[in-house]
Amino acid sequence: MADYAVIDTAEGLAAASEALAGGHGPVAVDVERASGFRYSQRAYLIQVFRRGAGIFLFDPPPIGDFAALQAAIGEEEWILHAASQDLPSLRELDLVPRVIFDTELASRMLGHDRVGLGAVVEDTLGITLAKAHSASDWSTRPLPQSWLDYAAKDVEHLVDVRDALVDELEEQGKTQFAREEFAAVLERAPKAVREDPWRRLSGLHTVRGRRGLAVARSLWQAREAYAQEQDIAPGRLVPDRSLIAAVLADPKSKQELAALKDFSGRASRSQLDRWWAAIEAGRAETELPPDRVPSDTLPPPRAWVDRNPDADARLKAARPVVEAIAEQLGMPTENLLTPEMLRRVAWSPPGEDAESVAGALATLGARQWQIAHTAQQIAQAFVESHQPPAERSEPPS
Repeated sequence: MADYAVIDTAEGLAAASEALAGGHGPVAVDVERASGFRYSQRAYLIQVFRRGAGIFLFDPPPIGDFAALQAAIGEEEWILHAASQDLPSLRELDLVPRVIFDTELASRMLGHDRVGLGAVVEDTLGITLAKAHSASDWSTRPLPQSWLDYAAKDVEHLVDVRDALVDELEEQGKTQFAREEFAAVLERAPKAVREDPWRRLSGLHTVRGRRGLAVARSLWQAREAYAQEQDIAPGRLVPDRSLIAAVLADPKSKQELAALKDFSGRASRSQLDRWWAAIEAGRAETELPPDRVPSDTLPPPRAWVDRNPDADARLKAARPVVEAIAEQLGMPTENLLTPEMLRRVAWSPPGEDAESVAGALATLGARQWQIAHTAQQIAQAFVESHQPPAERSEPPS
């Protein structure tokens, strides 16, 4: 096991950045967070490897300003595995690539059965990686040497993996597909913040009445504020099920809340005043939340036959067609076209000709290669959905 040092000073960053600038070829980048332990999704370790430069491990909190690293590698191709997970944490530090290669996404498009980093390294290079610390608390300081060795190996082989996947993409005629997918990942806007994020409380469906919802909302808000203040994952303070248990139990006093067996968690008793104040605030709330909020979510497909039978027929006709095209291309159906895109076009198509379907898919965010492979076939399936089964054509083979 190699002995790795973590860079945690501006001077160390400057020296490493200079070395990386002097390397050659694309740059492998990985991020370790403390998901499930901390409130934030900030990076607690950044690993970078480049041929001719070596491996560098950076400790983001004490460094703070990563302008030197961005200047050194910002114009190069960055290789990441599951880039959509790491890009938000990197952007928080103003580390933004111009172009990326996503080894997980490339593996999906190539039809690999296993797409985790360890599996992809093993399948392409025949090297086995241990994944012992993937769920560790990376905010731990100092980081154990075994963790650093694990983290370094996450980038050590990425350039070789990328080269192998580049060849495979070329062999399968998917190079342009991959470029469009990588660009889409890089350009994708951050998810909009939900208007009522508290409604994602697990078990909220068991709460009846607007007053109960107000108490649930108040408890969620109190936990969220404390979690952010302490930088601890909310569920580690008081789990969702405990908040819901408190709402359903409807305790008459702080003592009753404290005695509630299902109200548990590391902060359930130490912050009892906080939770009781939240319950009282929810009970006193004058602006009660509605039982349901408007949503553009489509009904589940099983309900379509009654809610929108024409859409049901369109979806049932188009789904096997898209699945057949994906099988032809040797990739999962969802990488050819997400089920949500197909459902939305089937539910309310602007027209049943290829041009209209193509326009609708583009509006929903489909890439040009996806549209080119599916729009005509989907349009044909929509038209045939109105015809008797005997007159329909077979899916492409």
